[in-house]
Amino acid sequence: MKTNSTLLILALVTSLVLPGFAADEKDKLNGAKCLVAAKNPAKADKSVEYRGAKIYFCCENCPKAYEKDKAKFATKANHQLVLTAQAKQEKCPLSGEAIDKDQTVEIAGVKVSFCCGNCKGKAEKAEGDAKLEIAFADKAFDKGFKVEKKK
Repeated sequence: MKTNSTLLILALVTSLVLPGFAADEKDKLNGAKCLVAAKNPAKADKSVEYRGAKIYFCCENCPKAYEKDKAKFATKANHQLVLTAQAKQEKCPLSGEAIDKDQTVEIAGVKVSFCCGNCKGKAEKAEGDAKLEIAFADKAFDKGFKVEKKK
């Protein structure tokens, strides 16, 4: 009888603690998806260093695929840095000029501001991966975003 009571208490504690842990992990990643298997959620314990920060994957195999062709995943990695609040926007990703908060477009869950209506219009007209490229390709990312220093 004592064993059954212990198992019941253990099950109850686990059901109360683990959902909180999972929620904290999800909050940290802000809904980020794996860079390689884009349909799968990223996991906090499956990461590699990137631009002085971390990018996240769903399993042990995805970082290996990333390492084989880093350039292929650069745009999505840059996007993930902003999505997970490891990078902040400072300037327009197209022109490198100061941003106008009234010229903002949501791109894959991230609000990106531009300097003017022309730059905003380019982002609004683009679709799918082309929209991601406008704001988060390496050249655009370097113009508009800065990785936050680790504390």
